[in-house]
Amino acid sequence: MMIYSILLGCAGLAAQVAAACSRESLREVAAAYVQAQAGGKPTLLSLASNTSYAENDKPVDITKGVLSQPITIDFNRSIYDTTQCATFTELTAATSKHPYVIHTRMLLNDDGSKVTKIESVVTDSGDWAFNATGHLYWTRQEKWEAIPESQRDTRAVIQAAGDAYLNQWGNSTLPVPLGTPCARLEGGAYTGQSNPSANTCRMGAFPQPLKVADRRYIIDEELGAVDIFNGFPWLEATKPNGAVPSTNFIRVERGMIRYIHEVTVCETPHCGR
Repeated sequence: MMIYSILLGCAGLAAQVAAACSRESLREVAAAYVQAQAGGKPTLLSLASNTSYAENDKPVDITKGVLSQPITIDFNRSIYDTTQCATFTELTAATSKHPYVIHTRMLLNDDGSKVTKIESVVTDSGDWAFNATGHLYWTRQEKWEAIPESQRDTRAVIQAAGDAYLNQWGNSTLPVPLGTPCARLEGGAYTGQSNPSANTCRMGAFPQPLKVADRRYIIDEELGAVDIFNGFPWLEATKPNGAVPSTNFIRVERGMIRYIHEVTVCETPHCGR
């Protein structure tokens, strides 16, 4: 009986540990983030005492950043990484007094009780292809519903698809698992507008090979999604060897890319060459 009780206790403890970063708990964290940004109240998040906060790859005082400014959020979409205990959220604020499209990744501590890191790519007027109204219209048309369990890809497959897309920028001959249909939302421009049933994600070669570095991943097998924060080179004519903050939010279905959302910051008026 004593051994049985110990086993039950251990099983209960294991269940608590497994549930500490459950999908539902991450969903609640992401919802709290949306509420915090809508109200400009970072305190709505359960923050660790040493939580780091960055906007466009630069450390910012959380009480002075965009998270402390209330904005009107017209649409949001989140994914939940139960393996890393992390979330990613895309916010579209087209009707806000100051329009934004914001991509935010949040990392939690081991038991999922506190947010330890927040990183946001914050885009607005003047950033690459920025058009919050267009972004809102097209993202609302897309379907990112849960994938049936028997059809879900592994984390490795989902990440490999996202990496293949970015790797091709350095070598245009590399294969990319682009599905049909496939559409890319770049800023507010949508490649699937003219032919929604076609593969419109193919890209030509850049004028020079691009090495996309500093990749940071959030992966959600249930939604077949990966977001990759990265440094996008080449875009800024004044810093050809540098990189600007960028993120690629990708939906993968049966190993093939269905949707790509690209959000990239311009740091100078020369962005886009």
